[in-house]
Amino acid sequence: MRISLIALLLAASAGTPALIAPAQAQNFRDGDRAVHTARPEVAMIQRDDRRADRAANRDNRGEARLDRRQDRRAERRFERRQERRMERGADRREQRRAERRFENRQDRRAERRVERRQERRAEERWDRRQDRRAERRWDRRQDRRAERRWDRREDRRAERRWERRQDRRAERRWERREARRDWRRWNRQAWRADRRYNWRHYRNYNRHIYRPGRYYAPYRGYRYRRFDVGLHLGAAFFGSRYWISDPWRYRLPAAYGPYRWIRYFDDVLLIDTRDGYVVDVIYDFFW
Repeated sequence: MRISLIALLLAASAGTPALIAPAQAQNFRDGDRAVHTARPEVAMIQRDDRRADRAANRDNRGEARLDRRQDRRAERRFERRQERRMERGADRREQRRAERRFENRQDRRAERRVERRQERRAEERWDRRQDRRAERRWDRRQDRRAERRWDRREDRRAERRWERRQDRRAERRWERREARRDWRRWNRQAWRADRRYNWRHYRNYNRHIYRPGRYYAPYRGYRYRRFDVGLHLGAAFFGSRYWISDPWRYRLPAAYGPYRWIRYFDDVLLIDTRDGYVVDVIYDFFW
């Protein structure tokens, strides 16, 4: 209301003619002053109205936002409730399916156990029957075989006794003959003159072969003693662990009959294994 009155006053002042009487001019000046003094009040009133409008708009917007928020919350709660219901329903269905599968599996297992038990019993009965039959057959067969084996064994024993007797006689004859010939047959100078057995030259270019390692005497505390051809060596010194199984590796001639090349400390001896007789010797053979 106040705004409309002030607006009428402003319109009246604007429409007054330019040429008026002095008294009227004075009145108009008084009216202009009143208008100028009323303008700030009008501005304040307009500002208050705008502020009230903005506050109302804010309140409306806040209510709208609150309503939308409430709607969204209600929708989310409804959706979550629906999802939980669906999940519970799916869980219950899956649980029922699992229970049915478990029951079916247990039933099948029980059936298989019964079937296997019945099969094992039938197999065991059949096996026992077969075993008894086989045992009877085996006993009869073993009796016959035992009789035949006993007969053959007795025959073989008699044959072996006769053969061993003949072999021992032949061996004794051969040993006596060889004992008379061996010392004449081994020629210590002949093989040394053969260029194939030049072990010194071969050792110069293959030193690692002639380093067999430490020598362990058969007796504790035993010290080196030089042996010559014609002496006899104790049996403990020419056991199989002292044999040189491959004489050609060291460029030595092959030993035959009862002879064996053996290692004695750093020497090499050719021994007659029957009595330990030293047939040949090489000193400082190994490094």
